[in-house]
Amino acid sequence: MGAVKTKRMPRAVREQQMLDAAVRIFGQRGYMAASMDEIAELAGVSKPLVYLYLNSKEDLFTACIRREAAALVEAIRAGVRRDLPADRQLWEGLGAFFTHTGENPDAWSVLHLQARTHGEPFAAEVTAMREEIVAFVTQLILAAAREAHRDPDLPEREVAGLAEALVGAAESLAAWANATPGVTARQAAATLMNFAWAGLGDLMAGRPWAPPEEQPGPHTG
Repeated sequence: MGAVKTKRMPRAVREQQMLDAAVRIFGQRGYMAASMDEIAELAGVSKPLVYLYLNSKEDLFTACIRREAAALVEAIRAGVRRDLPADRQLWEGLGAFFTHTGENPDAWSVLHLQARTHGEPFAAEVTAMREEIVAFVTQLILAAAREAHRDPDLPEREVAGLAEALVGAAESLAAWANATPGVTARQAAATLMNFAWAGLGDLMAGRPWAPPEEQPGPHTG
């Protein structure tokens, strides 16, 4: 009898295995310290095959960033139900964000730490992801705030600043939660809600905080 032929693994499946291995190595060892030998060994393939599929270490890292960025954005979008009240929408979105980053710490390390510190092309990929998340949060807050106090003229720029601050806080808190044993996604989301919702809740109700008016200084002769 002839030799039994083994079923050839589809290219797309093998490529995902390579990316899985690369995310783990890049996330744990850092971009500079990671080697293609390690990635190939973890993926169970030869190094020449990694190069055949993904060309170079730089291209492999870029592919990791794009895949993980898309997965994070999709997780956040899928976590928000638009039929919920504004605070619940934000709560669900934050919960989805912290759940995803907590379950995928190597991917979050790639996006939050490695990609931002190893050159403009990599940083630009993360910036594009971040802008998409900020735009999504901006529209979420904007729609809820305008509906809450019937103000169709609420400036989007003001809300965009709030969304930018909220996303920045979430990023920092995710890094802290992943590095702190025992912190759950629910606890991280609750921490940020307690930090942010007092101000956002007033905005929803048409009671934004305003700085005191400047007092005129003493006149000089």
